[in-house]
Amino acid sequence: MTVNKLNAEEIEKQLEASRERFENNMDRHEGIEWSRVEEKLKANLDKLWSLSEMERTEGEPDVVGEENGEFIFFDCSKESPAGRKSVCYDRAAWEARKKHKPETSAMEMAGSMGVEMLDEDQYRYLQNLGDFDNKTSSWLKTPEEIRALGGAIFGDFRFNTVFIYHNGADSYYGARRFRSALRV
Repeated sequence: MTVNKLNAEEIEKQLEASRERFENNMDRHEGIEWSRVEEKLKANLDKLWSLSEMERTEGEPDVVGEENGEFIFFDCSKESPAGRKSVCYDRAAWEARKKHKPETSAMEMAGSMGVEMLDEDQYRYLQNLGDFDNKTSSWLKTPEEIRALGGAIFGDFRFNTVFIYHNGADSYYGARRFRSALRV
């Protein structure tokens, strides 16, 4: 198994980008001190690598909470991350496509990045922090009973309302991507 690592320069660059975003968006994480977040990231370099993957794919990750001693990062880009477009939901959906297969799936990409896709509750929580996905949509972690029937869910924000929709899991669009969560 390949271990994903950042070199010293990449570590500093990612920590600086994360600190800057953290300080510019204090309303997302009231009561949390950056020094504690930084300490946790430096002690978990595999998670820092995952955070850098969220950054590389234009997710603009930021701390959105703390739970059970872990800091929670969500993609906070205004629109669903541009570096994750044109993906169907999961490997089974990818395999089911007969023509025009996308390069990969959202679930596979999330797994390769070491992150989880947001579920519906997390997506609704994110929308309380601002208006996200006004022009795009985001695949969401789909309940097994829906996925077993061939479907998958996604969300967006239109008309001052969070909408959760369904689609065939094998569908993909340039404006449908996915948002991720990382616990550190």
